[in-house]
Amino acid sequence: MNMTFLQELFNNITRRDALRRRRRRSGESLDHEDLAAACHALLASDGEASSIALASRALDMYECLAEEQRPAFFARLGAEFAAEPATIDAAYAAYRESRDNATLEALFEACEPRRQELFRRLNLASDGTYSLVRMREHLLGLLREHPELAAIDSDFAHLFGSWFNRGFLMLKRIDWNTPASILEKIIRYEAVHEIRDWDDLRRRLDARDRRCFAFFHPAIGDEPLIFVEVALCKGLPARIQPILAGEESGEESRVEEPEEADTAAFFGISNCQVGLRGISFGNFLIKQVVQELKQELPQLKHFVTLSPVPGLAQWLAERRNDASLPAATREALASLEEPGWHRDSELSEALKARLRPLAARYLAEEKNARGLPLNPVARFHLGNGAELHRINWLGDVSAKGLEQGAGLMVNYLYVLSDIERNHENYTAHGAVACSSEVKDLVRKARKQAKGETSK
Repeated sequence: MNMTFLQELFNNITRRDALRRRRRRSGESLDHEDLAAACHALLASDGEASSIALASRALDMYECLAEEQRPAFFARLGAEFAAEPATIDAAYAAYRESRDNATLEALFEACEPRRQELFRRLNLASDGTYSLVRMREHLLGLLREHPELAAIDSDFAHLFGSWFNRGFLMLKRIDWNTPASILEKIIRYEAVHEIRDWDDLRRRLDARDRRCFAFFHPAIGDEPLIFVEVALCKGLPARIQPILAGEESGEESRVEEPEEADTAAFFGISNCQVGLRGISFGNFLIKQVVQELKQELPQLKHFVTLSPVPGLAQWLAERRNDASLPAATREALASLEEPGWHRDSELSEALKARLRPLAARYLAEEKNARGLPLNPVARFHLGNGAELHRINWLGDVSAKGLEQGAGLMVNYLYVLSDIERNHENYTAHGAVACSSEVKDLVRKARKQAKGETSK
């Protein structure tokens, strides 16, 4: 057991609990004007000790701020803590005159919104980093109704990109001996396949054929940033229910000993902090976990995901009136509305022939306005350099799996020697790396679109 890591977590928990108790005791009646004044005072401070005290006070005040006061406070951040136009004009005029490094640096400083420096100073407080992550979480919840606050979110994202870069992240294995405070968070933050109870968690963590890894940041202690669940098996997994239940599925088998496995399957990747949305951790996590597993189990040959396809069911529903599709395909799409369709073996086989090609088309060819795959999970793994390897029929027959992805799941394959090339082709050209099996399905989808019979 890593006692240094546990001591770091204990210190952070103790410090955070003390801060929360202080906030609860304060019972202050505050509004956004009081908080804005505290922020101005913090920016005006020129002493380190006084800045720390003022930062703690400002964050305490934010914690006590009523939810309905938050939009007004963020609006003041946008108006009162922006860059000064007159200062920018003067700095630009000086740069045009001399065009040297000193005037360029002055221009950069003038263009930076004052709230970025405010956030840096707030970060001086004990637990300041986590408080700012929570603050951004609140801001993200307001953007739909208050799009004018987007500039403040950009400032948060700019700073967090530096504060949470790979050099500061700590990879830790999560197992049944991990402190309960962290295990509780794993249950709460699991976003792909719900963990029902402690017994369910133990099945996922304590079995010899399972692994779980998470990234932590020293500034926020026991709060995981992202975690991944791994199943060790023989062969590529096609269905999630046997993995969650700890059973063999037929397509692949469980292993009694980790050394018997030839495949590591990533079946759940969950981002934990809403306030860090858009800050990329997953690509670093998967690549480092692959290295950790290769070091522990050098016989592993395949590193794949068993991924959901959120949005596929909705996309298929939108194709029901697509006149370019043959009538048989449109009828197949309509039958997805029948309750229990997946339990009807004859209907299921008929749907399989029609829907797997459409799913391949959706994942490989349907693009968003930026020319990237429409599906968010595909964007994530393809952007990391994976290959769209296999589309699994009835891979997830849970209510969520049927509702979001028509029961399909996908294997994205990470081939270490191909990752960089796939990533570069995807980044430069939006190219989707596909296996020959998926390419065949895409060709079938094109034939369907021409009204030809699918086989």
